[in-house]
Amino acid sequence: MIISCSRRTDIPAFYSDWFFNRIREGFVLVRNPINAKQVRQVSLAPPDVDCLVFWTKNPSPMLDRLQLLKDYNFYFQFTLTPYNKDIEPNLPPKAAIIDTFLKLSNKIGKKRIIWRYDPILLSASVRMEYHVEHFTRMSQRLSGHTEKCIISFIDMYRHLQNKMAHLSVRPPDESEMRVLAEKITQIANANNIKVETCAEKIDLSDLGIGHGKCIDDHLIAELTGVNLKIGKDKNQRELCGCVASVDIGEYNTCKHLCSYCYANVNQKKVEKNNALHHSTSPYFLS
Repeated sequence: MIISCSRRTDIPAFYSDWFFNRIREGFVLVRNPINAKQVRQVSLAPPDVDCLVFWTKNPSPMLDRLQLLKDYNFYFQFTLTPYNKDIEPNLPPKAAIIDTFLKLSNKIGKKRIIWRYDPILLSASVRMEYHVEHFTRMSQRLSGHTEKCIISFIDMYRHLQNKMAHLSVRPPDESEMRVLAEKITQIANANNIKVETCAEKIDLSDLGIGHGKCIDDHLIAELTGVNLKIGKDKNQRELCGCVASVDIGEYNTCKHLCSYCYANVNQKKVEKNNALHHSTSPYFLS
């Protein structure tokens, strides 16, 4: 069983106390996000967990407790994007996030930290040249500390259109995607970083960019030495290549409050849910 921690929220940044309490007690109770009355008890005992996959923009609260994961296989999906406070209001300064990335890589190795440059969006202030400039700087800093960068282009879900209307954000069109992807892969290759896409229809294979898997059975096999027989995750989008996993997070709980986040409806909902979170509870929200 693969545990996703979590597509729905940033557990390392905000809920690491709860997570390590769950590790210590060996289980977590997970509600169905569609029907909260359906509850599943999920074992977190090391023999039952093939791999833990962490999704985060700031794992600094976990750095001094990684030894508590010594009995587990794990890797991190680490999102690092170039946006300012108007889009990512509650993140630390980018320099501090990059320092955390480097510290984490030094602790766990570059294979177990995947850089997510995701989502890619455009606006009046975020132009094509902006991405090229910032991706270049970030790649140079991260060179030797990761082997892979996953990119995707923003999907403008209805609730995101409302949240981002004042920012004039838009997705790149297909020609812009190709131009950006070509620039990104050239920069990444120069810094020994492989580029893959996440849940994208566009075919960029001619640029050397393949369709990736964020929950990646091939990477897990490399880390564990065991080939897992796990099928595609049927609960994800059709274009998603991830294999099946169990997500232990909850929607509408991430306090980063990034404007482009599909997992939060609005700030009031996040604040309400956070009042229901207790680090000692077997549930994410009591």
